[in-house]
Amino acid sequence: MTTLGLVGAGRIGSQLARLGIAHGYDVVVSNSRAPESLAALIGELGPHARAATVAEAARAGDIVVVAIPLRSIAALPPDAFAGKVVIDTGNYYPARDGVIPELEDGRETVSGLLQRILPQASVVKAFNHIPAANLTADAAPPGTPGRRALAIAGDDPDAKALVSELLDEFGFDVVDLGPLAEGWRFERDMPAYGQHLTASGLRSAAAAATRKERG
Repeated sequence: MTTLGLVGAGRIGSQLARLGIAHGYDVVVSNSRAPESLAALIGELGPHARAATVAEAARAGDIVVVAIPLRSIAALPPDAFAGKVVIDTGNYYPARDGVIPELEDGRETVSGLLQRILPQASVVKAFNHIPAANLTADAAPPGTPGRRALAIAGDDPDAKALVSELLDEFGFDVVDLGPLAEGWRFERDMPAYGQHLTASGLRSAAAAATRKERG
């Protein structure tokens, strides 16, 4: 695994690009505008980074990170993601994304919606419950006392294994919460969301989550 494809270059996407470069990956970054709009970020990241279209970034990545507003996922080109391991960092904010009934009443999860749009990809939910700045500030080597843990959820064991390796390399313990349908346990408004927790604390917070209609 040598290349990260990034769809979205906002706070989460740019931080993950920095982590990728710091750990020896090639990084291909895209956004909703032209690749030229990413010149400043690519200049910061250096020679192992390049800007591309969304489809090009998806095709280039050994792992592809989707870090865009939920309202924008319907525009993704499914064919470009076929066969890819896709990390979904998304969260649902009705004021930004519009009201989505199946999320409001708990029938679906954010990453479940992305998996529907990218049916030939293996979606793993990760990186959605940590503030962007903490992706670099809280990263620590394995075995560090109090090392921050991040949760994942997904249906493909091999995809989850790859993502787990990436999270550990980037500086975080990993808590696997099971299939993609369990991703709601660390979505917005849940006890784990935004909290600095160790692996045991994260498991407890996830277990304490209650699925209910959002008001």
